[in-house]
Amino acid sequence: MSSEPARMATPGGFFVADDSGAMDVGARYAQALFDLAVETGALDAVEADLRALETMRRESADLRRLIASPTFGAHEKGTGLAAIANRARFHETSGKFLGLLAANGRLSALPAIWAAFQALVAKRQGMVAAQVTTAVAMSAAQSTRIAAALRAALGQEPKIEARVDSAILGGIRVRVGSRLFDASLKSKLDSLKFALKRA
Repeated sequence: MSSEPARMATPGGFFVADDSGAMDVGARYAQALFDLAVETGALDAVEADLRALETMRRESADLRRLIASPTFGAHEKGTGLAAIANRARFHETSGKFLGLLAANGRLSALPAIWAAFQALVAKRQGMVAAQVTTAVAMSAAQSTRIAAALRAALGQEPKIEARVDSAILGGIRVRVGSRLFDASLKSKLDSLKFALKRA
């Protein structure tokens, strides 16, 4: 069975995916970490640590391999992440949390945990978290237009995390919670290939 979330085309040409099932585990861990971070006054530090770790995960094939490969046991993964946390001077709460994830075999949930944690922080700030991915970095003018469009669509101030992923080729992807609005060139090409195969 495919692990890809189900997708549905909208009249505007976007593709909407709902991967809420995959987000459930991440949401539970994110809530526990968020509550602890608030309680200990470490919310800003933990958010910065998770952001840095997510950036490292996206940019490092070695880190992705450590997290995902079954050839590494929980102890090895925990030791590796502890070294990363120490080198990056992560807050104690962040370091202990990563150790817990490694021990519980939940490191694969890190992207979902980061997304859910962002949503919790945004909600606390009276905003809504949105991940915006483009093939090249957005200009200031483009960022302003995207923010205005999201504000109008969501009815709330968006807290945007901008990402660059050349693999999408062009266009834009916007994730809000478990919903993915995909208007990337890659998505459109994939849809065209699928339609041609069915023809």
